[in-house]
Amino acid sequence: MNGLNTAAVYLLQTIGSLYLLIVLLRFILQLVRADFYNPLCQFIVRATQPLLKPLRKIIPGFGGLDIASLVLAILLQLLLMTLTLLLTYGVMGNPLQLLIWSVIGITALFMKVFFFAMIISVILSWVAQGSHNPGVLLVNQICEPMLMPIRRFLPSMGGLDISPIFAFIGIKLIDMLVIQNLMIGTGMPDVLRLLI
Repeated sequence: MNGLNTAAVYLLQTIGSLYLLIVLLRFILQLVRADFYNPLCQFIVRATQPLLKPLRKIIPGFGGLDIASLVLAILLQLLLMTLTLLLTYGVMGNPLQLLIWSVIGITALFMKVFFFAMIISVILSWVAQGSHNPGVLLVNQICEPMLMPIRRFLPSMGGLDISPIFAFIGIKLIDMLVIQNLMIGTGMPDVLRLLI
């Protein structure tokens, strides 16, 4: 792979992954029932609307979930992986295998969003407790549905919330035991693992 291809892969992965994250956040925000009047939510809606609007005509929502945004995320991941393979090895790859790798990639990104949202939430609880910043509110809305069931089973610790520790452990175990084994089991190339 020459320098031009390396630069193209880098740009593709960087810009494509950022937009993919925004599309997946649109799905997650509906999943956690976030406040869509939040300015950050409004940005995400505007950024994803051009691709989602035509897709929604074909793919309806189901049970209050925005299935079109999830399908768009998988299609974007599929496109990113296909272009990465083309630029790196000059081959397109098996479409079914690429679809499986795309679903694995979206699942891994989904887990990473919650992992990093919890890290941000823990840090903000130390430095910006009670803040009404739109970013702080959004991070808390993303984390709360995952932490609430854990808090039900934990005894009261006198104001100390250790539920994020158990959530971190759960996410890491899912990553180690499920996602990493699926990557290895399906033969995902190293160049595609960088996308995840």
